[in-house]
Amino acid sequence: MPATASTTASTWPTDLVIVGATSAIAENCTRLWLEGGASRALLIGRDEAGLDRIATDLRVRFPAAAINTSVTDLLDVPSITSAVQGFAGPGTPGAAAGAGLTVLIAHGSMTDQAESQADLAKAASVLQVTGVSPSLWMEACADTMTAGTIAVLGSVAGDRGRRKNYIYGASKGLIERMAEGLQHRLAASPLNVVLVKPGPTATPMTAGMPASGLAPVSAVAADIVKGVNAARPVVYAPIKWQVIMTVVRLIPRPVFNRLDF
Repeated sequence: MPATASTTASTWPTDLVIVGATSAIAENCTRLWLEGGASRALLIGRDEAGLDRIATDLRVRFPAAAINTSVTDLLDVPSITSAVQGFAGPGTPGAAAGAGLTVLIAHGSMTDQAESQADLAKAASVLQVTGVSPSLWMEACADTMTAGTIAVLGSVAGDRGRRKNYIYGASKGLIERMAEGLQHRLAASPLNVVLVKPGPTATPMTAGMPASGLAPVSAVAADIVKGVNAARPVVYAPIKWQVIMTVVRLIPRPVFNRLDF
């Protein structure tokens, strides 16, 4: 049965944890990991109905897998601490040392840049939900797990600030700096940190964007799962965005400032 965790830790035997599990990218990644052999998954999020829908679908697709859900306030510090202790803390069945545990931190929100510029409350929400909260989840996992993999969804938008999405991009840039710092801190440990940078992807978040410029979510998820399984430090999905964003970062500032994108 679905369970709820708030500020009181529950103990979860698991080998796959998805934070922000109602994300379309996260849902597709979860399916692929279960197809690849993961047998126990914990889905964490704020939307109880959404979590139940996804969990029900996964139980039908993978009847041998144990699928649990936890309705959690993703922005609340005590809730974050409690949740991480529940799935990776000392004494957790099957994950006492985090061995074999993969955590994907996937939540975020994207508001139109013009709306965020005009309303500081909206800007604050994007920065908090998309940048600060995932960073705190990463830190809590790094402080609790001793092995395994922490993966987090950044974005190509975090590679360089651009006039059309710099508030959302700034939140993803924060995630990138956190991931880099944790990779440096944990370089000599068996705990891996993977920064995932999807390009524009066909999900509900990008519903207003031209479909021709969006990658299929199933293909993006496949690239992510492959990269996370290999513990690559940075995973662009699709890989073409690594080349594109390298070029964008190298454009001289005077030229860049004349571009409208």
